[in-house]
Amino acid sequence: MSVPVVDFSACSLARSQIRKAEPSLSAELRAAFTQVGFVFLKNTGITQDEVDRVMEISQRFFLQPEEVKRTSSRGRFPESVNHGWVSLELERLNPQRPGDLKEAYNTCVLNPIMMGLGPNTAAVLGSFISKVVLLQVLVLSTLQEPSSAVLHDLQDSHAAFFLRCGELSQRVLRLMAHSLDIDPDIFLSAHQLVGTSGNATTLRALYYPPVDARTSKRNQLRCGEHSDYGSITLLFQASEGLQVRSRSGHYLNIPVIPEAVLVNVGDLMQRWTNDHFVSSLHRVLLPPAGDSSTRQSLAFFLQPDDEAIISCCDGSNKYPPIKSSIYLKLRFADSYGYN
Repeated sequence: MSVPVVDFSACSLARSQIRKAEPSLSAELRAAFTQVGFVFLKNTGITQDEVDRVMEISQRFFLQPEEVKRTSSRGRFPESVNHGWVSLELERLNPQRPGDLKEAYNTCVLNPIMMGLGPNTAAVLGSFISKVVLLQVLVLSTLQEPSSAVLHDLQDSHAAFFLRCGELSQRVLRLMAHSLDIDPDIFLSAHQLVGTSGNATTLRALYYPPVDARTSKRNQLRCGEHSDYGSITLLFQASEGLQVRSRSGHYLNIPVIPEAVLVNVGDLMQRWTNDHFVSSLHRVLLPPAGDSSTRQSLAFFLQPDDEAIISCCDGSNKYPPIKSSIYLKLRFADSYGYN
């Protein structure tokens, strides 16, 4: 079994907003998300040039001295506990292993004033965030000011790319609901506050520095086995290294397909759909001995609004209802080793 590749042209961001679901596309997504939990989408409207630019700016940030990056560490931003830089080995996505050999920068709360996006941002944001919430975002300014030109460029590029991923995610959610023959608002209405402090959706730039497998800790990986936490994830990879566990228990090596977005189901979506869609384990292994290459990726983790209650959409009680923010806190506790 492999991860399917699906042509998303019918619902591409290059087209005007799609209101009518495409039956064949919905069926392809349903098959992928029930059998593997992952799918490659090509022709989404997000170009390779866009991805490459965000990765290049992100890499400039990661190559700065640690004392510079530390000024924007995760936990320093009042509007979001998850916003900011995550240092090497701080996170353990598999709590049974040593800390992951990766760094990350998380963008969770959009603040156009701080990020220098200019007055046209309102028009862009307006298609994604409600006008009331937009006003709140524009007024709030409690996030720290950029401490360097590199950080400013990072925040600027992340904000713009966050919006692109958000719009694509909405289209994927609509198709997922259509594939289950349910009202799209069941999913869409739970994602009204994306980009604000009322929602934990995160654009994460990931950087895996060179590794000497001979000196790494016992059982250490670049990224330990885990499933994602929320609704869906969009992943953009610069190189290979990701593995996904199939339903038979075997790990599949995932290729890099230029111009394609890798999309997978998160835990809350699996609960929401009563296990119809599957949230699969995945990991990033250490590189082979003698391989000193780095690895980069961008992951957009779409999370339901903090106060959204996730319960089985078919009316069953296989999973008890749970608040989105509560589930996220439980998973963060495992990953970061706190209660």
